[in-house]
Amino acid sequence: MPISLQRGDEHFEVSDRLPVLPLRDVVVFPYMVIPLLVGRPGSLAAVEAALAEDRWIFLVAQRHGEIQEPVASDLFRVGVVGKVLQVSRLANGTTKVLLEGVARARVTRYAPNDSHLRATLSPMPFERGASEMDDNAMARRVTSLFEEYVGLHRRLPPEVVSLVQGSEARDRQAFAVSAHLLVRVDQRQQLLESVSTSALLERLSALLTAEIEILRLERKIESDVRGSLFQNQREFYLQEQLKAIHRELGQEDGDDFDELAASIAAKSLPPAVRERAERELRKLRRTPPLSPESTVGRNYLDWILSLPWTERTDDVLDVAHAQRVLDEDHFGLHDVKERVLDYIAVLALVGRLEGPILCLVGPPGVGKTSLGRSIARALGRKFVRMSLGGVRDEAEIRGHRRTYIGSLPGRVIQAMRRAEVVNPVILLDEVDKMGQDWRGDPGAALLEVLDPEQNHAFSDHYLEVDYDLSQVLFLTTANSLQQIPEPLRDRMEIIRLPGYVDHEKHAIARQYLVPRQLRAHGLDPATVTIEPATIAAVARGYTREAGVRELERRIARIARKLARRIAANPSAATAPMVVRPEDLRELLGVPPFDEDQNTLEDRVGVATGLAYTAAGGDLLEIEVALVRGRGRLQLTGTLGEVLKESAGAALTYARSRAGVLGLDADSVRAHDIHVHIPAGATPKDGPSAGIAIAAALVSALTGVPIRGDTAMTGEVTLRGRVLPIGGLKEKLVAAQRAGITHVIIPRSNARELEEIPEDMRAGLVFHPVTTMDEVLALALRPEHRRETLGTAAVAAAQIAH
Repeated sequence: MPISLQRGDEHFEVSDRLPVLPLRDVVVFPYMVIPLLVGRPGSLAAVEAALAEDRWIFLVAQRHGEIQEPVASDLFRVGVVGKVLQVSRLANGTTKVLLEGVARARVTRYAPNDSHLRATLSPMPFERGASEMDDNAMARRVTSLFEEYVGLHRRLPPEVVSLVQGSEARDRQAFAVSAHLLVRVDQRQQLLESVSTSALLERLSALLTAEIEILRLERKIESDVRGSLFQNQREFYLQEQLKAIHRELGQEDGDDFDELAASIAAKSLPPAVRERAERELRKLRRTPPLSPESTVGRNYLDWILSLPWTERTDDVLDVAHAQRVLDEDHFGLHDVKERVLDYIAVLALVGRLEGPILCLVGPPGVGKTSLGRSIARALGRKFVRMSLGGVRDEAEIRGHRRTYIGSLPGRVIQAMRRAEVVNPVILLDEVDKMGQDWRGDPGAALLEVLDPEQNHAFSDHYLEVDYDLSQVLFLTTANSLQQIPEPLRDRMEIIRLPGYVDHEKHAIARQYLVPRQLRAHGLDPATVTIEPATIAAVARGYTREAGVRELERRIARIARKLARRIAANPSAATAPMVVRPEDLRELLGVPPFDEDQNTLEDRVGVATGLAYTAAGGDLLEIEVALVRGRGRLQLTGTLGEVLKESAGAALTYARSRAGVLGLDADSVRAHDIHVHIPAGATPKDGPSAGIAIAAALVSALTGVPIRGDTAMTGEVTLRGRVLPIGGLKEKLVAAQRAGITHVIIPRSNARELEEIPEDMRAGLVFHPVTTMDEVLALALRPEHRRETLGTAAVAAAQIAH
């Protein structure tokens, strides 16, 4: 059905259903002729449809220009009916279309039509507005404002004003101004949707006024910046004149450069570094003081002069003194102390030794970071700590090049500047917490730092000269070796720090933590006594950790409570105070941990495994339940892929041994098996729980209980072989803490028992095994009555014998 459109005195008969050409970031107005590049399939199809009919097309703007394939909801409801004047194909596959806007129209309905949209239209003529005189006055104001707008805007040629003024009809003038306004698409769309000529002129007047104010402000800012530049040039000219006057008077101001030259001459620099510093100084003398290069060159020389090149501290090479200092600061940690004492003894014999790179690996709170400070004190060296946790940028290690504004040397060179000597102890803390992204891999940059064959000529991007790090004693700390890249791990000597056992925690609390916290809270250690039984009760009931950090926090809380009592009753400040175990509930509240939480009773389908985490060793209670089903295996407890594979291998082993265990294979397949490892919110992974899962599965299938005083660790294969695991020390600490008496370990790990201290092995009986048959013989209880357990249990008991 045709509709009638009017543009000025012209009338057009157009179909009420036209193909739609969506426009991105463009609003077309009536009387406007515009070339467009069309490349989207739907838009090309709309142009082709218009050419195939009578060249009429509906032009409408998109609400969001980033949408590639717009639908009806992405388009405005008011647009312009246009005519395709010319179409030309370009070599790059796009089509150039010359369009003319004819008249406004409102969309009553969008409808998809094969490859393009079509719109059902209704005319949208202007309503009758205010009086003729008012319209003329508003049109003159808009024309005047537009002339000023073009004069202020750099992107609009002056000829645009003549084009607008040459239009006789008010609506044509208004649309011409709207088409040349450089504003947002939504503002241009509002202009197009104006209900009358008067409304359009009012909107144009308000919009032009706001845009002119913004353009005036931009001009003012530009003028101010130009004036500031002129002022800088003027100051530079006056500075040069002042220098010339000083030269004529024989009072040249060269003191600053002379001081730098004297500092370079007095500093003991390597020949290559001295040559580079003198060259930078000569360059700095020729550089204008106000030039950015002057600041860069001066900062570079300051860094060269502030770094230690030959300055060093004398090492204290007394082994007995070092032993005394290490024992004063830390209890236990035998392996680390032995390695440091060995280093001091060799250094005393040879006089100079390339610094070793020691990596202290252990759970949080065992004293890794504080041990670095004690080693520096034992050697008589300066100590610098450098945290690497969260470092992702390689430039943090190697520094930024001087071409960047605000560039600085890397953290290693900054640490040497703080140390002020060439032989400090540098602690690289949390080396396993480094990340990597598109900015580089800081772990790879550390390879040169921690390699004794390379670090004598460490290259920092900022310094651009070699720096000798070979005399530095590097210590690194980590909670887990798995997070450290293999090449970096290969350059370090790994020393493991297992968690503390109970008697070590008690000794540390008595010798270090209690006195320190009492003094920190204003209490005299001579007047406050915390009984040994009290410390033991705090360690057992209020902490669950491999280190002593939480234990110290609990002791600090006790000290705060005592200080509060004294503050409430000052007369009791000098009276002796004794903290007994029965006082803990009042001072610390209800114990969060139950001493009997890990029960040692025999249970069917429940095995105790040993796990190694970043926080030290821990016990895993593995539960297996059988329900009627189709032989499916269900695993719960936030298990990782490796642990799930271990459970699958354990189930296959149990099924393959069904005949020996006296189990009916059809009966096994008729039950679903559910394996659960509490706590469900804690992620768990690794293969070391394999034999524990297999033992729990056999126990559940046979009905024979597993010994509650036995814990086990080891990887299991499909054929029942037991493979070695890692973290044995930490796991034994957890077993001893939980009251376990029998520990089943892989035979390949038995040789590690010789390196484990006697106090960690006390109270534990070790059972090295090679196969799962040996595990079942040790873990299952065979002495239950036959009439209670049934035939399958008897077969399992025979295996145990």
